[in-house]
Amino acid sequence: MKLNILKELPRSFRASTLIAGWPGMGSVGIGAIDYIRRQLDAVAFAEIDMQSHFAPEAMIVEDGIAGFPAPPAHMFYAVEERDLVIFQSEAQIAGTPGDDLMEHILDMGQRLGVDTIFTGAAYLTQASHKEDAQVLGVANNDNFRDFLASQGVEILQEGMVSGLNGLLLGFAQRRELNAACLLGTMPQYAAPIPNPKASREIVHTLGRLLNFDVDMSEIDDATEKMEGTMEDIEMQIQKTFSHMGEGPEGEFQGGRAEDDKVPQSVMERIEKLFLEVTQTDQFHQKANELKAELDRWDLYSFYEDRFLNLFKSGPKGGR
Repeated sequence: MKLNILKELPRSFRASTLIAGWPGMGSVGIGAIDYIRRQLDAVAFAEIDMQSHFAPEAMIVEDGIAGFPAPPAHMFYAVEERDLVIFQSEAQIAGTPGDDLMEHILDMGQRLGVDTIFTGAAYLTQASHKEDAQVLGVANNDNFRDFLASQGVEILQEGMVSGLNGLLLGFAQRRELNAACLLGTMPQYAAPIPNPKASREIVHTLGRLLNFDVDMSEIDDATEKMEGTMEDIEMQIQKTFSHMGEGPEGEFQGGRAEDDKVPQSVMERIEKLFLEVTQTDQFHQKANELKAELDRWDLYSFYEDRFLNLFKSGPKGGR
């Protein structure tokens, strides 16, 4: 792991704030940070070379020739007129290499004068996509938590923030730096699908906290398209329910079908099966059950990538 300088910054450049992001559920945090980076015309000035920590999982074929894919990028960007540094990564990394990456990010930030850090992530809820997305805040100390609350950010009282979007808060705490993760709410059943609606709320919140405005038209358009996809999922389940027939008191097998909401029991069962596949010694049996459940609701196309990824990592508890 090494730091490569791509562009020398002016000696006078100082940044008080760093925002950082990695891929995660719904691409919520990374989607917000990528959007801010592009809209503020941030300039790449350094990268962390972590090629030795990533093994290719497939070959890329072009014109009949197979080659290794490019390794994930881990880039620093500067917005000089905003005194802002952005770190954006294309891949999560666990264990000691992940710890080392945290230290490299904070070293660079402090070298430039950073004392405040923001990350972004998704917060899964039982809500329908029709409900407004919200932003919940988690801080690494009392004073910063209270500051966020005073700025209108609703504080998450308990829970967990997984991945490097969460762990950076702990590493920053060791250095007595203020750090917070802003979590955009999104439907649990839509976890594998990019959710610009939740990302958009994080962009709004960061803009308010850091006093910047960006053109929102692109992310507004992406949100509108996503809403159409979400509507397709919910309508597909409602359509399937309507063909199953009603039982006593309007109950369907697996739950009650409401006109304005995906039957939550269906989504809960799908999420439960995804979890069981990775934590059972009957991996293939549970994977087949999950596939059958997705086919039952004609939802496999929406979950295909997430389903296939199960076979890359395998069960946590052994096959």
